[in-house]
This record gives sequence, C-alpha cells and structure tokens, in this order.
Amino acid sequence: MRAVVTLTLSAFMLCACEGSKTPDQKAPAADGVFTAEAVAASETITAEDIRATVAEIASDAYEGRGPGSPGDAKARAYLAKELAAMGYKPAAADGGWEQPFALIGINASQPTSWTFIREGESFALQQSEEFIVGSGVQAERSTVEDGELVFVGYGIQAPEYDWDDFKGQDLTGKVLVMLNNDPDFDPELFEGERRLYYGRWMYKYQSAARQGAAGAIIIHTTPSAGYPWQVVQTSWTGEQFELPAGDEPRLQMAAWVTEDAARKVFTLGGQDMDALIESAKKRDFKPVSLKVRTSISFDNALADAGSANVLGILEGSDPELKKEVVVYTAHHDHLGIGLADMNVNPDDRIYNGARDNASGVASLLEIARAIASLPERPRRSIMIAFVGAEEQGLLGSKYFANNPPVPVGLIAGDINYDSMNIWGKTRDVAFVGMGKSSLDAVARQVADYQGRELVGDQFPDKGIYYRSDQFSLAIVGVPGLYVKGGTDFVGHPKEWGAEMVGAYTTRNYHQPSDELTDDWNFEGMLDDARFGFWAGLIMANADEKQAWYPGDEFEAARLKSLEELEQ
Repeated sequence: MRAVVTLTLSAFMLCACEGSKTPDQKAPAADGVFTAEAVAASETITAEDIRATVAEIASDAYEGRGPGSPGDAKARAYLAKELAAMGYKPAAADGGWEQPFALIGINASQPTSWTFIREGESFALQQSEEFIVGSGVQAERSTVEDGELVFVGYGIQAPEYDWDDFKGQDLTGKVLVMLNNDPDFDPELFEGERRLYYGRWMYKYQSAARQGAAGAIIIHTTPSAGYPWQVVQTSWTGEQFELPAGDEPRLQMAAWVTEDAARKVFTLGGQDMDALIESAKKRDFKPVSLKVRTSISFDNALADAGSANVLGILEGSDPELKKEVVVYTAHHDHLGIGLADMNVNPDDRIYNGARDNASGVASLLEIARAIASLPERPRRSIMIAFVGAEEQGLLGSKYFANNPPVPVGLIAGDINYDSMNIWGKTRDVAFVGMGKSSLDAVARQVADYQGRELVGDQFPDKGIYYRSDQFSLAIVGVPGLYVKGGTDFVGHPKEWGAEMVGAYTTRNYHQPSDELTDDWNFEGMLDDARFGFWAGLIMANADEKQAWYPGDEFEAARLKSLEELEQ
C-alpha cells in the first residue's frame, strides 16, 4: 500500500516556525518552487516504496534483467504498467511505451590459453586468471595472425592537450598494448586525477581500431580501472551485446590482461615495463615495438537480439514550454545470468543488480509518481526514460540520444540515477558533472533547501561521469545532473562512506552478490530521490533551458542542436 501524505499550508508553516532543520521541511523559497503542494508531493516518495520496487525488480524472477532476456522484457512491462497507472502517456515515436533497438549478441568462445612468441621463446597466458578476450567484429570468427605487439602508452589522441601517443606510425595489423586510464600525474594535463573519456576502455578500443590495428590489449590494474579484476572476469565473459555495426573501423579482438601477465609479455620482449610506463607520461612518447608476436582465433556465436527503452511523458502546463521536456534517466538492465561467484555462493548465477540499478529505477519511479501527483503540472513536460543495455556500453541511452522522441534541442536537461546510496543519511549530496553547466545553480538551490552540502564527483579517478547514461545525452548537447549519494554519513566518521563504497566495489559490483539485504538503509536514498524531484521541478519551471558553461566540451553540440531548431 502506498503511503500518501497530505500537508496543509498552515501545518507546513507551523513546522517551519518550530525551527525544523530536517530535509524537505523548510519554509518555501521566494521563487515559489517549494510550495506546500510541492512539499506534499515530495513526501509521497517514501523509503518503504523505494524498497518495495527494488525488491520486485531485483528478485530472481527477473533473472538479472540481461538485455533481450525474458527478465528484461518482464522489467520493461512492469515499468510501463506503473507509468500508465500514474497517468503518464506512452512517449515512443510509434505511440507505444517502448523504444526498441536492435542488438547483436556475441558469445566469444574464450580460448583456454594465449601464446606469445619472440625468437623461438614463448609462453602462454591462462584464460580468466590472466586474460579475457572479446570479439571486436560482429562475425562468426575473430582472427589475429602473427600480430606484432606494440606498446602505445595510453593509446590517446587529444589535440586539445597536444597529445598523440601514435605519432603517425603505421600500426596497421598490429596488436596495440595500452595502459588503462589517462595521464593523471599532472593537474594541468587531462584534468589530473579526474578521469576523462580518454581513459575509458571504449575510447581505447575505438582509438586502436582507427589506427588500423588488428587487436588491442588493455593492462588492468585495480587503481587504473576503478574496479578489481573479477569485474572484468564477470562483465566480459558470456554473451556481449552491441548495436549493429556501421562502417566504423573495427578490431578483430579486444582483450584485457592482468598487470602480472603484462609484465611477462614485456619481459619476453626484453623491455622494462615500469620504464616504458614512465616514458608514456611524456608528450614525446613514441610507440615501442615489443618484438613479441601473437596469434589468436576464436569462434563467435552470433544472435539477433534486442531490447527497448521504456518512455513515458507527462505533458506540461505551459502552452509554449510544454513542447520542451525535462528527461529523467535510469537504466533498467543488468548482467542477467552468468558465472557464479565461487567465493560467495557457487549456486548463484543470477546477477540481480539490486544497487546497480534497481535502486536507481526505484528512485526514479517514485519521483515520477510524485510529479504526477502535483495538483498543477510543471510548465515543461516531464519524460521518464528507463533505458536498456547500459551495462554493455550505454547502448540504450546512446540509441535514445541519437533517436530522441523530440528534437534534442527541446530537451531542457537530464537528471540521471544509477547505483544509489544504500547506507543511510548523509550530510552531503554529490553532483557528478558539477562545474560544467547552469545545473550547478539548480543543484545548489536544492542542496541548500535540504540543508546538505553540495559536492562534486567524490571519486574523480573512476571516470564515473563517462560511465552512466547522462553522458550519452551530453554527447548530443543535453546538460545533465547525475545525482549520487554523498559520503559524509550521519553517525559515522567522515572516511566511513568512502570505505563502504570501496567495499561494495570490491565485493559486490557486477557480481551475483549485488542483492537486496536486510541491512540496506534507504533513508539516504530517499533524500537523494527527493533531491531529483526538486531539481526536475526547478528545471521544468525555469524560464530558460539549461546550458553548458562557455568552452565546455559539450557546448558545441548544444549550440548545434539549438540551431537546428531554427531551420
């Protein structure tokens, strides 16, 4: 049973006069956003309701919501039914709830070993323990024949930083070995410890393919990846999904190796890996042949698959502004059924994805319900987008951004939820992407209202901004507010929150153990959900759409989308 809270204006003012400092219970601001009616709507979002939705879609009945699976379809049907019951209308181009997109499923037959050779000497790496390999092509066979290994540092071309790891060398047919992350030793270069898109595995494989390489190998370390090797083992084995390939260059194979495995390769080539890593930190670095060659072939089982984004819209009240939309995003998918975690439960193969991202879906569902309960709708329309195949590389949100139901220039801004706070109330709230757009003022207004400290990305070295769905919309120009739980927990030392996040990443991230348990504390998630409710209300009622700060990396795309509206 959903709890419905009503609050009269007099009762609200009495609460305020008594000096309450609890979130969401302060006197209305002068701009009229935090009205008694809006407060009442925000309080329909409850921890109990969020928990109930997490319990539903993170249950074994949904089989981990893998793309194209029965559990995926079941989750989408559940979300569409809920949106319909709230009064939202289907928002897909065909008039339905689902925006379908095609996927190619690729299940690479992992070789048990991988041999590397130099002048008659050789050794073999062992699958899973030392390497994981995936197909770079949507074909039944991936093959690299006698490929020369070349160390290319970070594998980055970034003209704006006067950085080119390739230096015009002909790397056609080579196997490129590259470091994870981007150069993080200089705060004036690549924004220091803040990981940019250049540090993401997607960029690195794409970069290698543009050089004509046959394959690419990323050297994994936990600090440079932001997650342990076990995440590579579970996330990169079994069926992988991609949008159908276009005419972009492709690798034959894309691999990860452990740091120890990489050292074996460098040693075979007579190279000091540590010395080469140091040389890669300089602009004048040039690719270095390791004098090592390798061949690898494996079969790929291909399947036509598909998933869909679930889209609902609540029409705005302003005759002019209602054609514009504020979009909320959260990915409904996870990893489905895969390898068991032998250290936890050898019988559990379902990747329930309770925190990642049933928690974000549940929070967004309750936000949508609260907005729909307002006696007067916001000026702009509200679009709820539950996007799919995020775990495969933001595929659903990429499709949405490239095929939006409304012109992208009419999207006023995006609010994204992914992997929420499960440990309790915090004194702070994190805005991943702070410092890039006018959304700073929106977020600060809400944080002030809630009596919380607004902070930026608290784990900048992990590149979180480029790992969730608001990034897909940013690429086409839409400013986004990615809401994350803070780390300054009430009743705990300051360092406790970061320790909890770190422990989750080590033990549960992309593992079958990411399940709802009795020790989850939803009070912080509740505050963060209400934060998004207020932020969306401000964005929907503002006179202007949100904008990137001048010179931001996404400003040009925004200006282009606005120009297209005038054509």
